[in-house]
Amino acid sequence: MTVALSKTDIESFNNDGVVVLRGVFKEWIDILIRGAEFHINNPSSGALVHQKKSYQGHFMEDFCNWQENLAFQRIIFESDISEVAAKLMCSEQVRLFHDHMLVKKTGTKQRTPWHQDQPYYNIEGMQNISFWIPVDTVPLEWTLEFIAGSHQENWYLPRTFLKKEAKWFPEGSLSDPPNIEENLEKYRVLRWGLEPGDAVAFHMLTLHAAAGSDALRRVFSVRLIGDDIRHAPRDWETSPEFQGLSDQLPAGVPMDHELFPVIWPASKA
Repeated sequence: MTVALSKTDIESFNNDGVVVLRGVFKEWIDILIRGAEFHINNPSSGALVHQKKSYQGHFMEDFCNWQENLAFQRIIFESDISEVAAKLMCSEQVRLFHDHMLVKKTGTKQRTPWHQDQPYYNIEGMQNISFWIPVDTVPLEWTLEFIAGSHQENWYLPRTFLKKEAKWFPEGSLSDPPNIEENLEKYRVLRWGLEPGDAVAFHMLTLHAAAGSDALRRVFSVRLIGDDIRHAPRDWETSPEFQGLSDQLPAGVPMDHELFPVIWPASKA
């Protein structure tokens, strides 16, 4: 293993729900750039643009492109990301859940609101991890922010970022996230300035948000799942949506499907 994880790294991930990993992808920067540029020029039909006329800039996100993007494939299957995930999650096995490309163009003032990721998904279980891997320098004032320990609390109602609609869980079925901005003294907010090659690893239930960006901010994110994750079919379209999966995987079973290949330990054999 070329990436050395300390006991403190593993404790931080498990206790805070997030840890910064410096330089873990420094050997992959050129491939990250290549993958990001290919994707920006070839977005999928499911790419989402979050933008209002009153907002400056442009915020785009896209999911599940690893099968078409050879650079992303190499990072997922050839880098140390799977072994790092196994150690942080304390999991014997690691599966790919999905990839996620996020692009905030220069001058994007739009803030990504406080939210958790897992309520948007079709999975249940605690052994999961997201890697947020910037392709560009991310200064402290434009970076991702996290509420330490929030992954050990409630599931919060997922909403659309712009219209604040409850398109997933029904209105009132879950509480909205707390008003963090007006009560910052109650929370331990973690954030880091980042350079290409760095990564932030966080639990899918950790509350997080992000500022706008005065410069181009391209981020490649990889979501991975461990031993205890089970399929949780929903009555609504998840984000991302896996068409037809509910007909192939019953509720409560492991994510044993070609869409979610095992990348640890099989890929390292």
